[in-house]
Amino acid sequence: MGNPDLLTYILLAPIAAFLATLVIPGKNETAIKAANAVFAGVALVLSIIVFTQYDMAKGGYQLVTDIPWIDSIGIRYTVAVDGVGVVLVLLNAIVFFTGVLTMWTLKLRVKEYFAFMALLVFGVFGVFISLDVFVFFFFYEVAVLPMYPLIAIWGSTKKEYSAMKLTLYLMVGSALLFPGLIALFVGGGSSSWNIEFLAVALKNQPELQVFVYPFIYVGFGILAGMWPFHGWSPTGHVAAPTAVSMLHAGVLMKLGAFGILRIAIGILPHGAEVWAPLFAVTATVGIVYGAFVAMRQNDFKYVIGFSSVSHMGIVLLGLNTLSPDGTAGAVFQMFAHGIMTALFFSAVGFIYDQTHDRDIRNFGGLSKQVPIAAGFFIVAALCGMGVPGFASFWAEFLVFLQALATWPVLGVAAIVGLVFTALYALRVLGKAMFGPANPQWDHLKDATPWAMVPRVILIGVLILFGFFPSWILDLIHTTVGSN
Repeated sequence: MGNPDLLTYILLAPIAAFLATLVIPGKNETAIKAANAVFAGVALVLSIIVFTQYDMAKGGYQLVTDIPWIDSIGIRYTVAVDGVGVVLVLLNAIVFFTGVLTMWTLKLRVKEYFAFMALLVFGVFGVFISLDVFVFFFFYEVAVLPMYPLIAIWGSTKKEYSAMKLTLYLMVGSALLFPGLIALFVGGGSSSWNIEFLAVALKNQPELQVFVYPFIYVGFGILAGMWPFHGWSPTGHVAAPTAVSMLHAGVLMKLGAFGILRIAIGILPHGAEVWAPLFAVTATVGIVYGAFVAMRQNDFKYVIGFSSVSHMGIVLLGLNTLSPDGTAGAVFQMFAHGIMTALFFSAVGFIYDQTHDRDIRNFGGLSKQVPIAAGFFIVAALCGMGVPGFASFWAEFLVFLQALATWPVLGVAAIVGLVFTALYALRVLGKAMFGPANPQWDHLKDATPWAMVPRVILIGVLILFGFFPSWILDLIHTTVGSN
């Protein structure tokens, strides 16, 4: 399949954007934005090529590049993609490109903003393609660190507090991860960090697997919004600027879930079997809790923030079924939720930029005042409810079906959470999008053709894979198998 350097080219695209941003004078804001849009577009085109050219008949890891880095301690630049990686690389590219376009009207410290954003995206791409555990962790930290300045400088609503809270939570996750990853390396013979090598080397060490598994699961789970360590996530969503919220919920939380799948479950399957019942319970609590608390929120972003906790609970529940269909549904949910929340935050950001208000109670009849902008939010809400015709329907269907087969009680509880999801989504639509219009917002301008571009792309992706889910599911099943 194709040129193995394609993945490196994708990885270099945000670095090129970062370097171009540093070189271009800060006063030339349009040039900075254009450079980032061009390199984000390059990453998207290359990601589509990788997505369409992945050889499903062959399966496994493809486009492998293996170069020594610190060979004396077994660290190598080893990158490749399997069916799961292909899907998530595409997700990151879509959110990166639409995020750049969404922030086209940014005026505050444009140079620094796009530099940090490109660095974050670089780290995310690196995680999704790494086959070396050390390099995986390196890119993971690169992706997380820019969140602090992005929120603290360009955010709103207790932005310094939110940025620090997010950083402290994620530092705790890293503090759990690092000794767990070291234990994998030592247990594997201290000769290689390669994920496939470690899976074989630790296969006959069940005690070590059971001991190390919770460190790695919880360490990654904190970034995935795992209950009860989810508190940083809604607060971070609310404080972050629009495109950072898109990246935060759209791709950054997926790093945690991907780490659980690729490293915790992939390397420590016996540990996963022992701990799965407990973590399935925490995932189900997250589904119900997130949806229930979202019903009580009056801030648009808090609704979406707790909604993300609930939807990521669906991802974690699917992973903890340890079954092909449950895992496939979980990965599909990562993709669908990533696109959906990017659309959600993009729609809210458009309204907030004009009103500087996110209190649902202060709106009403937005579908009459700004029908196009309101339409974006309505589509995202329908997708969040799992309405057929959108990508999220198939993801949730697979996870809930497998959960019912694996743990019937938890499966029923998770479906109750889905009912709460419909209630909070309909509540927001009823209060803010329909009903009597608030004259205070009669002056609002609707989305221009340029502003529509990123939102239409996101909607198109949700509908495309809603009607053709096999295009993603077939790819995922090449990696996770099929029932």
